[in-house]
Amino acid sequence: MKRALFTIPLCLILIGVIVTSFVLMGIKPSSSNISQAQKLAEYTKPAVVRILGYSVVGWQFNNPNDPEVDAILSQLNYQSVVGGSGSGAIISSDGYIVTNAHVVEAAQMEDEDIANAAFDQLVTIIADYFQVDYDTAYEYMLTYTQYTGIQKVIKVILPGGDILDGEVKSYGAPVNEGKDVAVLKIEGKNLPTLKLGNSDNIQNQDNIWVSGYPAAADSDLLSPDSSLVSSMNAGQISATDKKTEQGSPVIQINAAATHGNSGGPVINEKGEIIGLLTFRGDTVNGQEVQGFNFSVPVNTVKEFTNQAGAKNTSSSTDKLYKEGLKLYWGGYYNNALEKFEAVQRLYPNHSEIKKFITNSEQRAGDSKTLWSDYKTIFYIVDGVAALLIILLLIFTFVRKRNRPAPVPATVPQVPPVPPTLPENTIPDLNGDGKIDVQDIILALQEQQKKQQKKDDE
Repeated sequence: MKRALFTIPLCLILIGVIVTSFVLMGIKPSSSNISQAQKLAEYTKPAVVRILGYSVVGWQFNNPNDPEVDAILSQLNYQSVVGGSGSGAIISSDGYIVTNAHVVEAAQMEDEDIANAAFDQLVTIIADYFQVDYDTAYEYMLTYTQYTGIQKVIKVILPGGDILDGEVKSYGAPVNEGKDVAVLKIEGKNLPTLKLGNSDNIQNQDNIWVSGYPAAADSDLLSPDSSLVSSMNAGQISATDKKTEQGSPVIQINAAATHGNSGGPVINEKGEIIGLLTFRGDTVNGQEVQGFNFSVPVNTVKEFTNQAGAKNTSSSTDKLYKEGLKLYWGGYYNNALEKFEAVQRLYPNHSEIKKFITNSEQRAGDSKTLWSDYKTIFYIVDGVAALLIILLLIFTFVRKRNRPAPVPATVPQVPPVPPTLPENTIPDLNGDGKIDVQDIILALQEQQKKQQKKDDE
């Protein structure tokens, strides 16, 4: 057993090598130090877009004797713009977007309705400028003004700064007219996306987050590129069973929201869309009261995505971006950098990727080692270690068989020949042709007679 004193410790060391390799390969990046809200904010921002839905109406002023009114129209470039802005979310890598119908209403209205809305806007400007009542200004402008054309426009502003034309693929109806949902399409590929959830599963007081571009967050004090950054506000579901006057279901939430948030996604803790913000509660004394907002349930939204033929599919951009974030939050900056650079190659105008690439490069010196990247090497080392263990065990416990000692060569011994009886000398005394017991008896009797005769002499 002297061999075991050497081989057993060596086997234990090799077993330790194998166990250590599996432990190292099993270490996964942890993002437990990052709050769920922060994770959702980073996941959501790249897919939340700003939407401009408007119509441009051209005017012609026909009173050359009124240079003041003509000057006002000239400042307006003889145009009025009807519409507004809202928010939306990309739900497919090829560019389908969900939002409210009322966000793009101005580009869906009949020309006559658009012209009338634009004319009311123009009359209000003239009435305010000359300090006259609305009706007086209306009659005057109606006499000397006519519209020359209408241009309907839908623009989608991506968080990365791209401004793309949007096309309405399915359309419900504005607030108080029906289901306030519209599905748009932009040209694109590998776009960031959000997943549609299931609004049948929501419960009162579930945590939610509202994402979008609230007008209240816009300010002249902010830089121009700040308008590309969406806001996210937290809250809870306040009621799940409310309906509009037309019978369409709505979800009440208490997250803060305002103009511009319309059409923005309401996100659950899984990062799924469970609704689209649609309208706010009534004002009190002319002031908006926060905490009383409503959203269209996502299952209603799905009716319109199905009509549009939109598929809620994620992209390779989403997968790589989330993998990169997990590595980044776990401290694996070199590995995260590889993922972020892959995102940039797929989708160069990703809104967040430049920031994370820069941060990863700056922290590369503090990067942890991701041992799972070395699986192939570990498997080779483990295989060699296992083979060595088997060989050492065989060497230690499997002994050679002892062969029997060879028998020394000897002269073969001839077995002794048993002594042969002397040839039979008893004659056939009774003459029956054979020598048997009778002959022996006769021989003995003859012998006795001879002995008796000898004794008598």
